[in-house]
Parts: sequence; C-alpha cells; structure tokens
Amino acid sequence: MRKILLITAILLVALATKADEGMWLLKELNRESVERMKELGFTFPVNKLYDEKNASLKDAVVIFGGGCSGVAVSDKGLIFTNHHCGYGAIQKLSSVEADYLKNGFKADNLQQELYADGLTISFLRSMEEVTQQILPKVPSVLSEVQRELAIDSISDELLKQYDDDPFTSVRIIPFYSGNKYYKVVYDVFRDIRLVVTPPSSIGKYGGDTDNWMWPRHTGDFSVFRVYADRNNKPAKHNADNVPYKPKYVVPVSLGGVRDGDYAMTIGYPGSTQRYLSSFGIAQQMESENKPRVEVRGAKQDIWWDAMTKNDTIRLKYANKYAGSSNYWKNSMGMNEALVKLDVLAEKRLLESRLTSWINNSERNKAKYGHLLKTLEEAYTGSTDMARYTTYFLETFNNGIELIRFANTILQFDMDGTEEDKAEFINDRIIESYKNYEPTLDRKVLPVLMRLYEQRVPEKYLPDIYKKIKTEFDGDYDKYADWLFANSQFTNLTDLMNLLKDANTEMLTKDPAMELALSTKDMGYELSGQMMSAYENMMRGERELMAALMEMDSRKNFYPDATFTQRMSYGSVKGYKPRDGVWYDYYTTEKGVLEKYKENDPEFHLQPYIVDALQKRDFGRYAAKDGTMRVNFLSDNDITGGNSGSPVFNGKAELIGLAFDGNWEALSGDIVFEPEMQRTISVDVRYVLYTIDKIMNAPHIVSELKIVK
Repeated sequence: MRKILLITAILLVALATKADEGMWLLKELNRESVERMKELGFTFPVNKLYDEKNASLKDAVVIFGGGCSGVAVSDKGLIFTNHHCGYGAIQKLSSVEADYLKNGFKADNLQQELYADGLTISFLRSMEEVTQQILPKVPSVLSEVQRELAIDSISDELLKQYDDDPFTSVRIIPFYSGNKYYKVVYDVFRDIRLVVTPPSSIGKYGGDTDNWMWPRHTGDFSVFRVYADRNNKPAKHNADNVPYKPKYVVPVSLGGVRDGDYAMTIGYPGSTQRYLSSFGIAQQMESENKPRVEVRGAKQDIWWDAMTKNDTIRLKYANKYAGSSNYWKNSMGMNEALVKLDVLAEKRLLESRLTSWINNSERNKAKYGHLLKTLEEAYTGSTDMARYTTYFLETFNNGIELIRFANTILQFDMDGTEEDKAEFINDRIIESYKNYEPTLDRKVLPVLMRLYEQRVPEKYLPDIYKKIKTEFDGDYDKYADWLFANSQFTNLTDLMNLLKDANTEMLTKDPAMELALSTKDMGYELSGQMMSAYENMMRGERELMAALMEMDSRKNFYPDATFTQRMSYGSVKGYKPRDGVWYDYYTTEKGVLEKYKENDPEFHLQPYIVDALQKRDFGRYAAKDGTMRVNFLSDNDITGGNSGSPVFNGKAELIGLAFDGNWEALSGDIVFEPEMQRTISVDVRYVLYTIDKIMNAPHIVSELKIVK
C-alpha cells in the first residue's frame, strides 16, 4: 500500500506545472494555484482579484498603447507604466528645443499635462468563453487556412454589435492553440496626457548594454493620466474632459521587498510558445532568430552611428531603434539560452513520452498516430524556405523604410472621399514621415540589399535585382543614389503633390514604388512556397496541444500568452547564473554611480542627478539600511507585453513595475526555467523618489494612496 501511495505521489509531482510557472487567467484560477499563492504569502481576498460586477484588481491593470501594460494608482486617473512603454509618445511630444527624452518632463498642474495624440489606454470590461459558439460550426474537413477564415467569419458575427463604438475594443481570442476561445471586451480611452517622465539617463539607463542584463540600475517608468467626459466615460480629446476615476485604484507600498517575499504580476503578456514542438523550436532558432540578428545588426549599426552624431536624427529614430534593438538582442539571447538549457532535449523527452502514450491505445493511434511525423516533415522540409523568408521580411518589410512607405501608399484609395483621403494621409503618411531621415535610409538600402543577395538563392531575388545588375553594373550604392535622387517618396512635400494628381500609372513609375512592387511579388512567391508547410505546422501544433492535454488530463495547463490579462505569482529572489556566481535580488544607487560615465550615450547622468544620489537624501523612500533600492528580481513568469505590469505584494499593494527579463533565461517564451528565469522590476520607492526629489513633482506623489 505504501508503495502505491509513493508511486501516486511521484506521478502527481510529474504532472504538476513546474515551480511557480504560469501566466494564469484571473477568471480561471484553480484551487491548486490559489493554495500555492497563499503558501507564498498572498493574503488579499481571492474574490477581489476578478469581478465583472464589482470593483476588483483586474479593473486597475490596463493595456498601455498597443503593446504594454500599466496600472491605475490614483482616483484622478494616474497611470504608472514603463519609460520604454511611453517612449514613442514622449518622442512624439519632443523636439530639439523641448527634448523630453533627454531632459524629462513634469506637469505642475493639470493644464500643463501634454496630450499624447494617438495613445490609448484600455481597461478590461469582461471575458466570456465562446468556444461552443464557434467550434461546432467549423467543419473538421477544412484546411487550417479555411478553418481560420471560418472562425473569423463566425467571430465577425459575434462582434457585430460593437462595430460603431470607437470606445469599445472587442476581440475573439484563441487559447490552447485554437482549442478554446474567449470574447474579450475593453473600454478604450483616447484622451491620454503625459504627466511625468524622467530623463532617458534614468528611464533608459544602461541602454542596449544593460538590456536583458542583471545587475540593472534603470528607473524605467513614466506617468500618464487618463481623461474622460463629465460622466466618467471615454471620449475624444477635449478641453472639457476631466481626469478619469477608475473603478479600482492600487495602493502604493513603501514597505519594500525582502528576499522570499510574495510577488505577483498582473499584465498583458504578448506571446509565448510553451507547447511548441521540438521541430518548431529548431526552426525558430536556425531560420528565424539567426537571420533576424544578422539583418537587424547591420541596420542598427548604421542608425546608431547617425544617432550619436545628430540630435535631430536621434529624436527621429530613438523609438524605432529601441524597438528593433530589443527584439534583435532577444533573438540572440534566446538562442544562447535554448542551447545552454538544452531545451530541445527536454522537448524530445516529452515527445517520446507522448509517442508511448499514443502507441498504447488504438484510439490514440487513430487520432494522433500521424501527429509527430507530420510536424517533423513540415518543419524539416521547410527549414531553408523559412530562413529565406526571414531574410526577406527583415530586409524589405522591416529594414528599408522607403519600401514600407510605398506599400502604405498602395493602400491609398484615390477614388475615396476627401474626408477618407485626408484621414489616411494624416494618420498613415504624415506621422510616419515625421520620423524619417532619407539620407539614413539611403545608407541602409545598399547594405541590406547586398546582404540579402548573399544569403538567398538567385531565384528568390526580386526582379529589381536584374535592373541593378544591367543598369547599375550591380553597384547597390549607384542604384541607391539614383533611387533617392529620382523618387518623390523620399520627401513628404513631393509625395503630397504627387498624390494630388497621381493616377495608378504615375505612381507605379516612381522608383520607390517600382522597388516595392518588385519585392511584393517575391513576398507572394515565398508565401506560396511556405503555404503547405504552414498548413501542416498550424494543424500539427493545434493537435499537439490537444494531445498533451489529453495525455496529462490531471495537469493544470495554463494557456500561452495572447496579450490578454494574466497573473503570475512567485517570490522575490536572486539566482545563480553560473558556477561560483550569485546574483542578489536587489540593486542600489551605489551601482548607478559606479556605472556612471560622463557623456557616454548609455551611462551618462546629468550633474544634478549625480549630486542628488551622492547626497543620499532619500527620506521615506530609503530602505532600512539607508540605501535607495533601484531594481529587484522575482521569479514571476512574464514576457513581452508585460512591460509596465504592476508587481504586487501579498496584500495587492504596488511594490514595483516589471520592465525586463534576464539574459540567461531568454528562452522563456518557449520554456520556463524556474532556477534561472527572473523578472526585473523597478522598485516603486525609486519611482516615487525620482518623481518627488529628482523631478521635483511631490504633488504627484500626494495623489497616491501611500501605505507602509
């Protein structure tokens, strides 16, 4: 009997989710997770985490912009998020004369707050499972593409009632690789104003060098305010709007964090692939990450050189560079971590166990017998094409900006209403050209086009390469000189004049449009070559998810990230990155000063910041030992999109803002490694100190509900 109990216990351990892994839906918290949360130090009422009828913690955590998270911290609509999340809006509001990226910004009163045109903040209204309204209507005989189209059509019908509401966003979201669906509804606020942002020397301290690295010393925060109409409802920007009163406001703790303290994040993680097959992981490493690193690295070298020499270019390209570089370094770190942690071997062991489970039952054989072979053939048979496709996308879709502009113009309806034309031009063209430097793009084009030619077979070169060879002797620099001298797309004024009188024939004759159309044709060719493989990959991964859930039916599976609100629980703790090295769980102002290098683009600090930190007048924001805690580590499970997520203690009080992960665990989108994976957060006390003492904005701190 004792032996049976022991075997059962071992089996249950094997089936359990590793450590405190998981990005859980608050609406679907299971008993095991709640018990583990309480064991770690959670004392907040569970029923106040998620409630669609009454105010709850879910009401305070927002989508910031299009890809970050944030948290409501005052009953006057103050939102805390990361500096890098607000970066684009801050850049847009900046000029060489009023450089808020370089110098920071504070509003002394409501009237001084700056409207961030185009920025939105979304509050979760509700989540409703609609699986049974969708999947029974989808014939099983459909291809994966047809299946997706059918689901989209059904979803459109379910969402029809929201079509004419600009302040409601609603999506049908797949979970568990398309085996479950939710309707998710948000209230969208469109009058958002900048309140406080530190200079980039604080908010982006360490730059690319420290990105994804620990120890870290970055004050990665910014403060915005949500405005609403007089009835507290979302409204367009208007001088009569007033600060929004959120349903729930998070208290801010000065109690700090200690090793082992409970830590919980709630935010909007973008995308993970925790259940991806070993074959899919191998292709991502070789055919996606490696080419992306090479192409972006070449482009970024050119951008960075120009940005460090010219303030105008720096302002124009700051946000674009940050976005490109972040994913570039992530791709490098992911490959390194996947190899170091031997993730492929771990996945293959799981697939071996799955194979045994399939072969143990005739039913399973009939249902899943083809599964792993189909996946293997789909991925291994398309490795080269996938690599060529990545080189193509990074070169022509994400690399050369002029092509992207031309592709945008292709969507311009010359027969549309004057109102529609004006809206398109303002939103899609003028805004893009504000941050465009044609002389820089001219330098990028020959470098990337030459690299593409070197990395893919000749038959996958767009037709424009023939023109370059015959008319410019294969000289990419000569071609670039000619294109930028003769295209009307390189200058906004010329482009506007062209659009006034242009017909289709005139547009297609422009050298930039000629280049764009040539690359578009090859894009269709590559997509066509990959289509059958994509079909089998999509179906295979969906069926793999179903098989794993069926095999381990007693296990609590959390869904992959889908940019929907998720909770992660864990503890404050350091880690051991390699033999003989231990990283403590926090950093202090001492490290900020140690890294300081005068006039260095990544580690410079203005003299007044250095003086303030050296004086160590931290007041109530100081730790018990008198230091200023800057950043801290926890083992929360996060990914991109979680940036700006609040980090809570066990009482659901704000202790920090998550802004990064660590280099050693950049495989985290594919596998959670509990001993290594860490969330890097800015300590809320450093946030408050910076607002109060550095930015001299104590009135902002006075809005908050401060608790000890």
